[in-house]
Amino acid sequence: MSERARPSLYTIPPHRAFADALVAGLIRRFGGDPMRLARGLVLLPNNRARRTISDAFVRASGEGLLLPRLVAIGDPELDEAIGSVFDPADDAQPVSPAVAPLQRRMILARLIVEAGGAVEAGEAVRLAGDLARTLDQLLVEEIPPRRLRELEMAPELSEHWQRSLALFDLVLDRWPGELEKLGRIDLAERRRLLLQRVADRWKARPPESFVCAAGVTASAPAVARLLRVVSGLPEGMVVLPGLASGIDDAEWEMLGPHAPDPLTGRRKRSLEMHPQYHLKLLLERMRAHRDDVRLWVAASDHDAAPARSRAIASAMAPAERTHRWTDLPAADRRLGGVRALEVATPAEEAQAIALALREALETPGRTAALVTPDRALARRVAAHCARWGIVVDDSAGRPLSMLPPGTLLLALADAAAQGFAPLPLLTLLKHPLVRPDDRLAWLEGARRLDLALRGPRPAPGLAGVDRHMAEQQGRDGHVRRAAQQWWPEPRALLEPLEETFAAGPQPLAALLAALREAAGSLGGDSLWSRADGRAAADLLDELERQAAHGPVLVDPASLASMLRTLMDETAVRPPQGGHPRLAILGLVEAQLQSGDLTILGGLNEGVWPGLPAPDPWLAPRIRAELGLPGLERRIGLSAHDFAGALGARQVLLTRARRDASAPTIASRFWLRLEALSGGLDRAEDLARWTAALDEPEAHRPTPRPEPCPPVEARPRAISVTEVDRLKADPYAFYARRMLRLMPLDAVDADPSAAWRGTAVHAVLQKWFEEDGCAPDRLRDRARAMLADARTHPMMRALWQPRLMEAVDWIAAELARKEAEGRRVLAVERAGSIDFAGVELRGTFDRVDRMADGSLAIIDYKTGKPPSAKAVRAGYSLQLGLLGLIAEAGGFEGIEGRAGCFEYWSLGKNKDGFGYIATPVDPEGKRDRIPTAEFVGIAAANFRDAVQAWLTGDAPFTAKLVPEYAPYADYDQLMRKDEWYGRD
Repeated sequence: MSERARPSLYTIPPHRAFADALVAGLIRRFGGDPMRLARGLVLLPNNRARRTISDAFVRASGEGLLLPRLVAIGDPELDEAIGSVFDPADDAQPVSPAVAPLQRRMILARLIVEAGGAVEAGEAVRLAGDLARTLDQLLVEEIPPRRLRELEMAPELSEHWQRSLALFDLVLDRWPGELEKLGRIDLAERRRLLLQRVADRWKARPPESFVCAAGVTASAPAVARLLRVVSGLPEGMVVLPGLASGIDDAEWEMLGPHAPDPLTGRRKRSLEMHPQYHLKLLLERMRAHRDDVRLWVAASDHDAAPARSRAIASAMAPAERTHRWTDLPAADRRLGGVRALEVATPAEEAQAIALALREALETPGRTAALVTPDRALARRVAAHCARWGIVVDDSAGRPLSMLPPGTLLLALADAAAQGFAPLPLLTLLKHPLVRPDDRLAWLEGARRLDLALRGPRPAPGLAGVDRHMAEQQGRDGHVRRAAQQWWPEPRALLEPLEETFAAGPQPLAALLAALREAAGSLGGDSLWSRADGRAAADLLDELERQAAHGPVLVDPASLASMLRTLMDETAVRPPQGGHPRLAILGLVEAQLQSGDLTILGGLNEGVWPGLPAPDPWLAPRIRAELGLPGLERRIGLSAHDFAGALGARQVLLTRARRDASAPTIASRFWLRLEALSGGLDRAEDLARWTAALDEPEAHRPTPRPEPCPPVEARPRAISVTEVDRLKADPYAFYARRMLRLMPLDAVDADPSAAWRGTAVHAVLQKWFEEDGCAPDRLRDRARAMLADARTHPMMRALWQPRLMEAVDWIAAELARKEAEGRRVLAVERAGSIDFAGVELRGTFDRVDRMADGSLAIIDYKTGKPPSAKAVRAGYSLQLGLLGLIAEAGGFEGIEGRAGCFEYWSLGKNKDGFGYIATPVDPEGKRDRIPTAEFVGIAAANFRDAVQAWLTGDAPFTAKLVPEYAPYADYDQLMRKDEWYGRD
């Protein structure tokens, strides 16, 4: 083939709608003969571009049209299939088949485990993904891996990079042998060979029909050679998107790549973050020059003004050239049709974008699209649109790990790995895909189990839950009995999975089979239906088939992390069916797209452009020496995507000033446009609508609640521990006793002060009842409690030294008291009396008989006892009320006058852990109540409270005495934040 002197190279500037302009030009050139157009071939970067160009042909076809053949040759990520035109079935010397991506990943993971020592399987699979990407980059850039051995850089690298390089070298040594055993080659290598074969064939025998390569920007050498051949065909043409033909030669040459310095051999660093760099590199590898590129003469109804392209080129100039902005003509700085919206939070940003999309629908035939790399923002916008019944699909898809089938599989693996601890167990059992056939009955059982598992974690495993359900002595015994009736049903479904995980490290296929069976038994056939279910089934099926190639043994604990890694990389795209005039697009999906309104969302640093993903295998210096693309090249590609999207007729730029955790920094693209234009036009109307959408007409805070039920409906029984709540926060008493709204502990809660108190009380009770308060037995009792499997490990580690010192003090102090003539009468005994028209109930921790015959009322505290000030104020009178019950004979077997009131605290004072405090003093010294008056004062305070709120009609006012109402259990119910401090 004799090549033409000038290659057939074209560009479509950013202000033109690429797909429509391309199609218009092709139809003008070849549409006169419908069969000539149909016999043509259009090479495109990916499958999404095929659909875009196909839609553009449909729009331009009028009455009907036979389309040319549209073939995807791949994109910068190498993740699109190659059209069959490159690999004909009748080829005499077919290219070897490619190794399946998951098969390759599992093999690499096994090689990493075997070469790297202590690397668990989940981490090995993650590292294998990074390794595969680095290997692909070497193959795409046609850099033989053996060049690694030719670099004399290891001594200059840190120890971390030396270890990574050594491991990388070991794996690459074995990888060719693995491929040879399979009779396959790498996918990137296969594509390179196919592209090279077609280039050679067309060069020797040009096709009779036209060939157009459109929108292909990958700068891989094989792609560049093919495009060079296409540009030289008799009816060939290459159409590039958004090549900056207006910038001067000096700026163009600044981009690089640069020749090495003749003296030092060093290369000047290329501007890989520039949006034109990859196009310049592609032209150089095609052995073409920018002057060879002509303007594609075609237009469409979606085009913006030509000044937009000049402004984009100016805005994206290298930093060294931005000082010239002030000298530019106004036309080159004009950004007419571009507006900006800056809001406070991502939630406001999503709502504003949804409003803009909704507004676009008010104009018949108008189209709009959101383009963003922020998938969370995309999901929020789709949810807002759903409020108006508008279905907008995110064409970039969602990771399988976030969709119901994926979350169910991950929940199963997590629950089994954590020994079916309460939180992962309940997450699993409440999953929306579990038991769809009898969903309501299942959820009712799961809720009962939720109530039963509140508080500290039970012992590990299903047997630990069994034991927890069987212990029904406490106040939540009825809750556990109700849950115990339903528990055998889910237990039977989970037991096989528990047995598999309990077997320890084993082949991956066995773990996956057990996981699949458990998921099927819980979710049924509906689990594997729909697009997301089929994607989950396909992933499990492929992973089971390739498991034999991976690590020999897999720890069950690493299965969840392995699945999450693979599911994060599996995008499930929605089926067609969303709104025909609206779209949500990722950066790849948005390439070559156009619409009447384009919204560029999430314009913050770290989002657009995103942070370059690190390469854990090769240090930046090594990548540069090998000639691999810099990690920052992704920023340049992102900048090119931004420039292309900015060419739409109407553009809305949006960003939030903060994200979920911190203030944000505006994207460099946003800042450049602001600086170039002197300030972007603001979408003030949209900002007002966004604020008004959720703004109330007026702020009407609720008043302090003061419910006043009739006297006959009020409780006629009260515990000594509830008296302080009744007096300090009557509303909390009302919510607890009359509304019967009991606070719930958190699931899998850390042991609270109340739990520690209950545990110590149980230890001391058994010590008295079973050991007769033998001093040498108390420490063993405490050790047994700490050794129980249900005791939180953190408690065991942190509390044990304090507890052992405190119980030693209790044993020694009690022995000393007994030597003085004092003896223990009873522990943990409940009693009651009728007083002031109500029943007063109470349970004492311990009652002793003093040497003078009086009673000592003891309350154990794991923390600080109440202060004398609180007692003087009429609160913390629990000991006095217990004394009142004891003196009235309310405790069976206890008679006498209460003459001593003590708190035995396990807390720390100046002498160590354990001390005695008392709210009374025989003579009333140190602002304490005289001992003889304590019971009477407690009775009088109690009588006043009863007459006010129980037998009287006083309202139950919220937070009446807030300084003695520290607990926040009912603050949300009383809407405290709306009225507290406003009185």
